[in-house]
Amino acid sequence: MVMKNSLFLLSLLALVISCQSIPKNITYAKKIREYKLNTDYFPSKNQDNRVRFLVLHYTVSDTPSSLNILSGNTTREVSSHYLINDKDDREIHFLVDENKRSWHAGASNWGKVNNLNFSSIGIEIVNKGFLVENGEKVFIDFPEYQVKKIATLSKNIIDRYQIKPENVIGHADITPTRKLDPGPKFPWKRLYYDYNIGAWYDYFDKDKFIKEFPLDSAHEVEFIKSVQRDFKKYGYKIEESGEWDDDTKSVIKAFQYHFRPEKHDGTLDNETWAILKALLKKYK
Repeated sequence: MVMKNSLFLLSLLALVISCQSIPKNITYAKKIREYKLNTDYFPSKNQDNRVRFLVLHYTVSDTPSSLNILSGNTTREVSSHYLINDKDDREIHFLVDENKRSWHAGASNWGKVNNLNFSSIGIEIVNKGFLVENGEKVFIDFPEYQVKKIATLSKNIIDRYQIKPENVIGHADITPTRKLDPGPKFPWKRLYYDYNIGAWYDYFDKDKFIKEFPLDSAHEVEFIKSVQRDFKKYGYKIEESGEWDDDTKSVIKAFQYHFRPEKHDGTLDNETWAILKALLKKYK
């Protein structure tokens, strides 16, 4: 009898320990009618985070309008996980549970992944985007207090999900034919150097590649295809058309917004090409 009780207690203890091996914040089928959930092999080594990308946007509206739109109080079907307001305060707006899909990316591609809503965290930033003066777009700066909020929140997300530097991207990177945000004024370079956020090229490599730019071949089909392949390798969705077509120019412009904001006309020159080559060397 003592032996049976001991075996029963040991079995009960094993079941309790087994159940306790699953953290409380894990989502799983806790009760499956008459079946027992075996957790002996939990957690499997073969897994990673569903969140692989961090996508930055600007709202093209003020804080009240942005909150109204992103919280679903209009006919626009758009949202984000977080909103950085345009106030110099200590507040960041939390709008969508990170475990849920916010509707911020739309039809999008990065690398081999499409529809990034399923695998990304979206941060919207209150910024009017640009003004038009004399027929030209004049983009608007991000104030220092916003940069600090962006950096603090982004770093927190990146560290928790172990997001790769090249997967910290702008809306224009993943939808270059449709979107401009967060635009050429977004402080990608500063986020990289001051906060270790995102990707940036090494200047030594850029200077080396500038000298290798094949100027005489710049309009040849094979060279254009090689450039399109390089953009695709880095992550952009682009066809190997062999022409400097509108879609290719949109990709170049989005790339320049991110990595060469001083010149963003959608035309490939030696410096844009060299930056692309330097990034591929560093990250791909």
